[in-house]
Amino acid sequence: MDDYKSVGVIQGDEQVIAIAQNILKALEASNNFTNDMKRVLLDFNVCLSRKSEILEKQGSVSEIEERFNSVLEKVMNWDSDRSIIWNPDLGGTSKHLQAIDEIRSLIESLESLSLSEDQEKDELLQIARSILQMAMSWIEEEFIKILVENRQPLEPERISLCLSEDRLSFAISTSSVDDDSDEDTQARLKRHNSKSSEDFIVDLIHPDVIADLKCIAEVMFMSNYDRECCQAYISIRKDALEDSLFMLEIERLNMGEVLQMEWSFLNSKIKKWIRGMKIFVHIYLANEKRLSNEIFGVFGLARQSCFIEASKGLILQLLSYGKSIAIRPHSPENLFLILDMYDGLTDLLPDIDVLFSEEAGSSVRTEFRVVLMRLGDHVRGTCVEFKNAVRMNVSKTPLAGGGIHPLTRYVINYVKTLTDYNDTLKFLLEKNGEDHISSLSGLNTALHEDDWRSTARYIQSVISILESNLECKSNLYNDGSLQHFFLMNNVFYIVQKADSDLGAFLEDDWIRNQRRKIQQLQLNYERASWSLILSFLKIGGVPFTKSGSVSSAILKEKFQRFNLALEEIYKTQTAWLVPNLQFRDDLRISISLKVLQAYREFMGWSSCFLGGERRSHRYIKYSPEDLQEFILDLFEGSPRSLHKSHRRIL
Repeated sequence: MDDYKSVGVIQGDEQVIAIAQNILKALEASNNFTNDMKRVLLDFNVCLSRKSEILEKQGSVSEIEERFNSVLEKVMNWDSDRSIIWNPDLGGTSKHLQAIDEIRSLIESLESLSLSEDQEKDELLQIARSILQMAMSWIEEEFIKILVENRQPLEPERISLCLSEDRLSFAISTSSVDDDSDEDTQARLKRHNSKSSEDFIVDLIHPDVIADLKCIAEVMFMSNYDRECCQAYISIRKDALEDSLFMLEIERLNMGEVLQMEWSFLNSKIKKWIRGMKIFVHIYLANEKRLSNEIFGVFGLARQSCFIEASKGLILQLLSYGKSIAIRPHSPENLFLILDMYDGLTDLLPDIDVLFSEEAGSSVRTEFRVVLMRLGDHVRGTCVEFKNAVRMNVSKTPLAGGGIHPLTRYVINYVKTLTDYNDTLKFLLEKNGEDHISSLSGLNTALHEDDWRSTARYIQSVISILESNLECKSNLYNDGSLQHFFLMNNVFYIVQKADSDLGAFLEDDWIRNQRRKIQQLQLNYERASWSLILSFLKIGGVPFTKSGSVSSAILKEKFQRFNLALEEIYKTQTAWLVPNLQFRDDLRISISLKVLQAYREFMGWSSCFLGGERRSHRYIKYSPEDLQEFILDLFEGSPRSLHKSHRRIL
């Protein structure tokens, strides 16, 4: 039995082990064994089996060492001639990929061994992993090199083409949408793809190298170097997007700079920001996502994260500019800039939802809506501020000539421009805060028939405030007739503009009421200006003598008083101005009909008592034709005086 135990510890020789195994088989066939002897034989059999396994594995190690030396030689050659690492023309592509595959296979083989002598295996495994790391470092450098050297900046003329008015509603290519995007995203995409999406598909990287980049990415991912690959890609593409912002002349000002800057300086910067945001999202980000999909298409999470991480910081930084604008003090003069910003971002919202549809992009989607909400709040606040500004506009001196007040022109032109933003105003004037955010997705849907009414109500309220302010301004005139004249002029201007430019936003009843107001103001003006002069031409109430005639002295006084009143009106009201030519003529005709008819009747009646024409000229200074010419001189805005040079009746 001791001899058998000594065989169990034999080391190294395959022939000895084979002989021992034959002996064991023969002994096992014999029936002359005690239980102790059988137990010893079993232990010895296990020992021999282990030793046999060791020798078998050692043969595998020898084979691995040979493969290892071969791969090491190949990889070391890379360092001596780096130019062929990724140069298909020099036969480098397939050889180097094959070498990397062999390295991975060696590592897998070493990891599968379960030798008791682990030291040798661990040493080989450590060296193999170092070689793989070195190879990964080299192809990562090549990956970066290809990305950098094959960048294709967008030509300025292509940008100009993309900016044309009928092309700014961009359609994102189907290649930029994940297969697992939700139904809402797909629906948005379908709407977008109805437009000319091919006009906006540009190659940010030369298409000839896309296959190489994709191949490198797959190799690095299979070698568990996906993190390094993604980080390299994100870094390079982030720099490329940075350069695109520079080319678009978008200044990335911090909040402090935006808040301190005068609106006059911000004006041009905001316009560049709006233009740049459209190009950046419609063109750069859409094609950036397409590029990421092409290179990392088979790696879902990497495809998403590479695009999002490369672009998220920049888009959030651009949005912070909009947020900074939104918290500035309200300025009615700049409301349209804010509305342009709001409309610009609203147009981009469906694209942002598609581009950042993944969970990792939720922060961008949320921030986009927050900025829209704040800009919307700013618009609403500015609308209120505008009404307050109209209400509080104070004048210390009356407007010369009773013409159209600058405030009237400004307000009407302002609300006329607001109608260009009717869809947006309708939406914003009815939404607040969270309701605003939750309703953003419906902003671009078709409007109902009465959706303009919120804009109309706002315009009508502004005009009502304006008219109240004009009432206060009219009180600055000492002449009551000029007060009516001033209001008549301004209300006519309001109605004229409402008819031509605001008719679609104002109710018919409101227009009719305003026209009646003009008629009443005209009547008030004519009464205040011409009632006195017409009173001198009244026949009724003139005292007759006992003989049934009228005293020439009384008639002379009437004509003198009429002439003085006429000359005063002429001197005063030639300085008054009715800017609208048609309204000016209508007003002159209305005055002529009243005054000339009364003047002719009075002249005809008085001539009976003045002894014919020879005596009449002593009393009658102006003919009806003169009077007609005088009325035609009124409301030109140039003061004149009547002189004796005017023709007189002989």
